[in-house]
Amino acid sequence: MEPVKVGLLGLGTVGGGTATVLRRNAQEIARRAGREIVIDYAAALDTSRAAGLGLTNVRLTNNVMDIVQDPAIDIVVELIGGYTVARDMVMRAIANGKHVVTANKALIALHGNEIFAAAQAKGVMIAFEAAVAGGIPVIKALREGLAANRIEWLSGIINGTSNFILTEMRDHGRSFDDVLAEAQRRGYAEADPTFDVGGIDAAHKLTILSSIAFGIPLQFNKTYIEGITRISAEDVAYASKLGYRIKHLGMARRTDKGIEQRVHPTLIPERRLIANVDGVMNAVLVKGDAVGPTLFYGAGAGSEPTASAVVADIIDVVRTMTTDPTYRVPHLAFQAGQLVDTPILPIEEVETSFYLRMQAEDRPGVLAEVTKILGDREISIEAFLQQEPKANESQATIIMLTHKVREGNMNEAIQAIERLDSICGEVTRIRMETLG
Repeated sequence: MEPVKVGLLGLGTVGGGTATVLRRNAQEIARRAGREIVIDYAAALDTSRAAGLGLTNVRLTNNVMDIVQDPAIDIVVELIGGYTVARDMVMRAIANGKHVVTANKALIALHGNEIFAAAQAKGVMIAFEAAVAGGIPVIKALREGLAANRIEWLSGIINGTSNFILTEMRDHGRSFDDVLAEAQRRGYAEADPTFDVGGIDAAHKLTILSSIAFGIPLQFNKTYIEGITRISAEDVAYASKLGYRIKHLGMARRTDKGIEQRVHPTLIPERRLIANVDGVMNAVLVKGDAVGPTLFYGAGAGSEPTASAVVADIIDVVRTMTTDPTYRVPHLAFQAGQLVDTPILPIEEVETSFYLRMQAEDRPGVLAEVTKILGDREISIEAFLQQEPKANESQATIIMLTHKVREGNMNEAIQAIERLDSICGEVTRIRMETLG
């Protein structure tokens, strides 16, 4: 049987890892796929790296469209990133009848609905395991391993840069800016870290997971996004004192009113396994009605961890290339005609618990004023901590943990509290999840 010919677009970190894994494990991969898989064509702006990756007998080009248009290529592996050129390239590959494997979470989150519809019409596959959580096979688990379940919720640490920063802040009491600078020196964060610390990268990934979990169209524009730039070492320390850890979570939950789809810093009880996922590692916790909670943990980025997912996708595509498209695993787990337009809830309608920190004048009656504002909006307090003023200071730090409340009510309460003469500055609030 003729080898399956792969066209590799990009020879960077993940592209290089993919070439290495395919070459090193060629025999094992052929045994699993049932056919030999070879890289026949590779594209990169700088093709000089190809020789060092062992791509000595591979055709090389600087123009990705050369590969997309080549009739000899069976599978296009898109590893260049972005969502403008990449979208045009993937759509062209589909039109030419080629299967596509990609690690591009932004492309799938923003244009996946269009891409999957085109692939369905053409009878080709789009595989994107590496788009979420690097080498962790969470997409395959949701689409196949948990297919018997009605997924109730999922929650994930799905950006290693943010997790590294919060871990260092907790373990060493360092400031956000200090740790971010170290993350950039280590190569964990880009020169412009906005996508990571601003939550956009995690939101791309959560959009994909939520769609697969609940059988809804991809809706990145309705995902609530909040980054970690306002988290202080002070809040990290107070959370630890109260038995919690602050993690940057992607959270998707099915409710009677609709789907919650949100990314933000979150207090988690320190006894939870996911609260102990540290450094640049990723983890996704999924709660199914039949299986209960399941945790998927591993490297969320890196050359070979991500290549592990890319190559696994290539193998999956090869295994089913000759299968009737009707019997393939659907791109978003549910049959294309069975996606439902369940609404994504605005953040104001989400119900969760809160951590509140405020600076207050150290005088009688202040706490009563604050608790009255909360009580008038049906917000009950679960725990309370007051840090007495330091010498020669007149302000005390008040920490409150609330029971679950509608976010809109909490917004009203915070605005009213900040108007009090006794409260100095803004109220810091961080959402809380028990993940029980």
